[in-house]
Amino acid sequence: MPDDAYRLIWERVRPAFLASMAKQRIPSTLAESLARVYLPLAAWVVAHKKDGPFVLGVNGAQGSGKSTLCEFLALVLREGYGYKVAGFSIDDIYKTRMERERLAGEVHPLLVTRGVPGTHDVSLGLETLDRLTIAGMESSVALPAFDKSVDDRHPMSAWPHAQAPVDIVIFEGWCVGCLPQSREELAHPINALEAKEDGDGRWRTYVNEQLRGPYAELFGRLDRLIMLKVPGMECVHHWRSLQERKLAAATRENGSPGHRLMDETALRRFIMHYERLTRHMLAEMPARADVTLFLDENHRFARVHINE
Repeated sequence: MPDDAYRLIWERVRPAFLASMAKQRIPSTLAESLARVYLPLAAWVVAHKKDGPFVLGVNGAQGSGKSTLCEFLALVLREGYGYKVAGFSIDDIYKTRMERERLAGEVHPLLVTRGVPGTHDVSLGLETLDRLTIAGMESSVALPAFDKSVDDRHPMSAWPHAQAPVDIVIFEGWCVGCLPQSREELAHPINALEAKEDGDGRWRTYVNEQLRGPYAELFGRLDRLIMLKVPGMECVHHWRSLQERKLAAATRENGSPGHRLMDETALRRFIMHYERLTRHMLAEMPARADVTLFLDENHRFARVHINE
């Protein structure tokens, strides 16, 4: 990104950028270093946007900072370039608790736990993308929303809205863009959860078939894919644990009753559901993601790789 263009965009977005940092309790002293990542990234998106709507996928393991990345990126695209931007997470199209309980009874008990492919309402995701991007008269589109503190979807009356059609949709999630594994890769359990509760491989095979089928259609809607690459599974556990504590604090502040927040033992078990595909993506996705942002153990950007 040329220096003149960088300075021009930075002047446009700086007040909103600093306000967003303050809202997220990020020290303002980090503004310049963060801008040096997000402004060129936004310029890259603009350079690859063709005529018509653009769907950007953002992949990253639990706790990697996907939501923060998407918020800053959307801010720069709006304030710096004047684009209409909307976004939602694959976490927000989880099946309801009742639907997952039914799936657990019909297919495999592990499917009651949200997270893996098969526990999302793919049709809802496709419908939301369509409503945001299909040209026509401007309309208000309800964006799905899931409440992790109660492990169930928010009522539709509480969903946020976006004015469509939009120029850019940012669709983020831990398994966004994930490819299925081979039969050989599925053969052996990789952790205690799989060994004890999926000894015959029925659960992981079902998850894999979901990636081959409906999820392939959903991820096929992406025009470009960005990956936030974490150093390894230990960082996933540590950063996801921090997320859980933040969610617990926010829940207490809001006075939400009946929450389902996890202690350390429950969290380790929860992450085991994600481990197989997280390791799979860490190994293979950087070679095909359009942009990979490598994070270090301190949660800082270490380097950026672009696949042309």
